[in-house]
Amino acid sequence: MATKLIYFVRHGETESNVKRIKQGPEGSLTEKGREQALATAKRFPKHRGHPQIIISSPYKRTKETAEIIGKELNMDVEYSDLLMERKNPTEIIGHEVREREVRQIIDRLDKSFHNDNLRYADEENFVDLKERAKKLLDYIARRPEKRIIMITHGVFLKMVVSYMLKGEKLTASEYNKLSYFNPINNTGMAICSYTTHLFKKNEWKLIVWNDLG
Repeated sequence: MATKLIYFVRHGETESNVKRIKQGPEGSLTEKGREQALATAKRFPKHRGHPQIIISSPYKRTKETAEIIGKELNMDVEYSDLLMERKNPTEIIGHEVREREVRQIIDRLDKSFHNDNLRYADEENFVDLKERAKKLLDYIARRPEKRIIMITHGVFLKMVVSYMLKGEKLTASEYNKLSYFNPINNTGMAICSYTTHLFKKNEWKLIVWNDLG
């Protein structure tokens, strides 16, 4: 039996988070966001139990978060597209959530019960996101490291943990319910374990959700 720990960290606060603007790949951290990232970095041990690798989404806000954590821990950062945020419909990127048209799209996609295959426009839909979550978990399982920090985004992190708990049985409607009732703050941490067994199925567990220290 062998167990690895994965520390999923949502990026620090951005200007768009403050203004409630739907984001794409761009968007820098605020001063508060940089402070959040540094505070998170200081939570990790620097000697015994030290994380062995930092892997980050390549988006600007996650890169900044990862670089702050990496500098504090004296570690380099690797990047993976598997950790990117869910792609929003192009027409709402850069727009405020309070705009009527944006609100209607978000409600339809994220806050309603709907078919798994629903696709509004050019967004990454539930089926796409679920498949990427599965690929990420397979990727983690193949990694040799036993203690991994992964810097990612709120919506995708919720999908990863939802798939971890429900597997292929996860539906879009069930995911939307889990997402709505389980928020994740900027630099909130989800600590998970992956245990390989000799005589039974390998096991994922959620240990902590939205831990802020």
